[in-house]
Amino acid sequence: MKQPIVMSFSSLFIFSIFLLSCTNPSSKDSSEAATTAESQWDSLFNGKNLQGWYSYQKAPESTSEVPGLNRDDQGNYTEAVGLHRDPLHVFTVVMEDDAPAIRISGEVFGILVTEKEYENYHLSLQFKWGTAKYPPRKNEKRDSGILYHSIGSEGVWGGVWMRSLECQVQEGDCGDYISVDTVLADIPATLDEENNLYLYSPESESLTFSPERSYCHKSKDYENPRGEWNTMEIYTFGNKSVHMVNGQVNNRISNSRHIMKGKELPLTKGKIQLQSEGAEIFYRNIKIKAIRELPVGL
Repeated sequence: MKQPIVMSFSSLFIFSIFLLSCTNPSSKDSSEAATTAESQWDSLFNGKNLQGWYSYQKAPESTSEVPGLNRDDQGNYTEAVGLHRDPLHVFTVVMEDDAPAIRISGEVFGILVTEKEYENYHLSLQFKWGTAKYPPRKNEKRDSGILYHSIGSEGVWGGVWMRSLECQVQEGDCGDYISVDTVLADIPATLDEENNLYLYSPESESLTFSPERSYCHKSKDYENPRGEWNTMEIYTFGNKSVHMVNGQVNNRISNSRHIMKGKELPLTKGKIQLQSEGAEIFYRNIKIKAIRELPVGL
């Protein structure tokens, strides 16, 4: 015959604590759950419409026909298309290669802008060049761009762009860096004296890029041949950013900041702009996720 189990009060208390530790997640488990939740991708394009985005366009070229927009005696437009107007359907949703994509015609210089601001994130999207080209870049390289940490008013730079850092999307130049408006950033770079341009160089001394010296070229060209899709990625955490093209790092930026009322202030968050800049381009699979640090190796 089994003896009855008798538990003292102290034993019962210890046993209860044990049960609680089994049924409640530890601080480590909670942290892991938070990290898992933080790592989830959020789509910035629903595949149906441009919900979550808005547009701004500058004055069109005289070769475009925009009913109701004022022109001068020489036929040049004297006013911008402006906010939330798209009479020439510069920004549309189409099917491209049997999947939904945002088509940017390029006919009018403009921006498609996220309604929300973002910071500390990994942005990933795909792009492919179209065939149409328009003045004033009809005979130039196909051009667009991803402008991030965008703040302030639309049109402050070149009559169209917002203050921001740019990850260049241009034929042969994807991943280049540009300071837009009063933005400054530090990049390890060297001067190619023969071609009078600065190149990202990981082993070199950091140089400051500003409105006076705004452009730093990528290290290598990783873009796929025209007609193929490319994956562009931006990692940004704090005041540091990394540009990647088709899985390859080709630019690293640090100490991002901007000048406001004569003072340098950190620039670490803002909206995201996609440029319309004279060339037809398609964007798809636009997604973003929060990060707690830059991945090891970046």
